[in-house]
Amino acid sequence: MKIDSIQNGIVLDHITAGKALQVYHDLELDKLDCSVAILQNVKSSKMGKKDILKIDKEYDVNLDVLGYIDPDITVSIIKDGQTVEKKKLALPKKLINVKKCKNPRCITSTEPGIVHIFKLKKIVFIDAFIVRQTSKMLYKIMECVIIIKIMG
Repeated sequence: MKIDSIQNGIVLDHITAGKALQVYHDLELDKLDCSVAILQNVKSSKMGKKDILKIDKEYDVNLDVLGYIDPDITVSIIKDGQTVEKKKLALPKKLINVKKCKNPRCITSTEPGIVHIFKLKKIVFIDAFIVRQTSKMLYKIMECVIIIKIMG
C-alpha cells in the first residue's frame, strides 16, 4: 500500500495499534476541510504494530488530548515536504473540557456552563507479570474537579 507524503501538515506516529480512530474523533479531525489518512496496524520494528494519522493541513493539535490517549505518540510537523519539528508527548497533569464525568450525580452532568476538569495521576503496578507485558506506565483518571463560573 502506498500513501503519498504530505507537503504541509502533521503526522501523528507511534499511536498504539487500534487507537487511531479514538484520536481522530477526540481531536475532531472530521471537522477539518482537508485530507486525513488513517493507517492502522502498520508493521513496526519498535512496536510490532502501530497506527499513523496524516493530516494534510497545518493544524494546532491539542497535545493534552494526545498525551491522555497515548503518551508515546510522536507529533511531526511537516513543511515543504520536510520534517521541521518533532514533539514527544507526556501525560498531562489535567484535562480541561476533553472528557465528561460519567458519574450521573456529578454536578457537571446536569448543570450547563461548568468546566470539566480531570486531574490525572499515575498508577504503578508491582506485579512482575504486568511489568513484563507492558513497558508503558498505566494511568487512570483519579478525581473530577468542578469549577462553576459565577455570572455577574
